[in-house]
Amino acid sequence: MGFGILGAGMIADYHRQAIAANAGLGARLVAMGHYRQDRFAEIGDRFGVPCLNEADLLACPGVDVICICTPSGQHAEQAIAAAAAGKHMLVEKPIAVDLGEADNMIAACDKARVRLGVTLQRRALPLFKKIHKAIETGDLGKLVLATITMPYHRPQEYYDQAAWRGTWALDGGGVLMNQGIHLVDLLVWYMGDPVQVHARAGTLYHDIEVEDVLAATLTFDNGAEASITATTNADPGAPHRLELYGTRGYIQIEGEAAIRWELADPGGAVVAPPTTGCETSAGASADPRGIQPTGHIGIFRDFILALREDRPFYLDGFEGRRSLAAVLAIYEAADIRPKGR
Repeated sequence: MGFGILGAGMIADYHRQAIAANAGLGARLVAMGHYRQDRFAEIGDRFGVPCLNEADLLACPGVDVICICTPSGQHAEQAIAAAAAGKHMLVEKPIAVDLGEADNMIAACDKARVRLGVTLQRRALPLFKKIHKAIETGDLGKLVLATITMPYHRPQEYYDQAAWRGTWALDGGGVLMNQGIHLVDLLVWYMGDPVQVHARAGTLYHDIEVEDVLAATLTFDNGAEASITATTNADPGAPHRLELYGTRGYIQIEGEAAIRWELADPGGAVVAPPTTGCETSAGASADPRGIQPTGHIGIFRDFILALREDRPFYLDGFEGRRSLAAVLAIYEAADIRPKGR
């Protein structure tokens, strides 16, 4: 199964690693795609395959799957073009910056009968799958409360290194859209889609268009509540936390580890809680390169198997759309997004 990566930024290297890790399933990197011809040689040397323009990448017969690793505001146009070329695709988060764009991507892939997957990679990690199963089986009872806390740090240099960063048009938002959408995705996966949202947000310390601090409360269909607090101003950055509380137990997650998993009836649990804790680190709270490639490797594995076995992929366009819809609902409640975006 041949892969082509469109875009050569930091996240493209995670896709390269995930492809290499799935070589046993036949995955191989065939080509890179980029818009600047003067960088083709450098990108080709770095990734070990030819670098082409977008049109040539989409026309390449050896490419079965396109990995879209470009700025978020470009995802829709490129995904629709990939679908027209008959290519399956894995799109980096968020799926798009607008629900209409996401819907157009889904429709184009459906029409072309190609698969669309979204790399919200925490859903592929064993811990988060285990938590989902524990919720489904009722080990925690009915969920009543959740909290997300993200004390992240990004220096101004992070935004200055690329003109698209920190813009509504191409980044789609700030701390919630760019960094927080992974945790929002887990929240809607575990609790469902919010039915009511209240929020405030602002830009306190960065020279950017989008928010660098945000607080929101969400209400779900069963009456459960959730709170989200997030910033990129907390130097030097601390691990994020996700806490889930039910009528029969709770789970507290810090970074990528469950630091507490307490049940009212441990003996009756369907899903056994972890027996030992895990050390947590600051992860990507201060540096986006702090994320581990494990999640991407799992997403690629599951996507490849879904294609080979001709079955649905659990993180398709509709699922990728859910976290985008939640983020945009929070932005609407905070009234910070420019009209028309």
